[in-house]
Amino acid sequence: MRPVGRAEIAAVERLRKICLALPGAIEKIAWGEPTWRAGKIFAQMDTHHHGADHLAVWLPARPGVQEALVEEDPERYFRPPYVGHKGWIAIRIDRKPDWATVAELVAEAYRMVAAPHLVARLDAQPGAGKRGWRAGWIGRDDASDG
Repeated sequence: MRPVGRAEIAAVERLRKICLALPGAIEKIAWGEPTWRAGKIFAQMDTHHHGADHLAVWLPARPGVQEALVEEDPERYFRPPYVGHKGWIAIRIDRKPDWATVAELVAEAYRMVAAPHLVARLDAQPGAGKRGWRAGWIGRDDASDG
């Protein structure tokens, strides 16, 4: 499906900019949705999948992250279909998301799939942020400190 309204279109564009700012990232349509890849998929759009009421992004996540985020904020995070059993996390981006947290989670997902030389390029960028993201960082002002 397509985004509904200007706010959803703007949210998809903001997510696209976050994803494509990562070294070597490309966008490819798969299953009728934008996906972002660095070799493998690190982000997949969920635009009202099968008539759902949400606009979300699905990301691979390290063990324990999915459970912690869903427990901490089930209105914003959920276990996506198809890949949730593999630990992926879904983040709603249609309800005024914390874009800094979205960007951190996207970068962490990217690190999981990107080649080491691409991860090194990311880590060499100013403000690359913390590695090894934890659920407890949500909403903390120091979450992006290096």
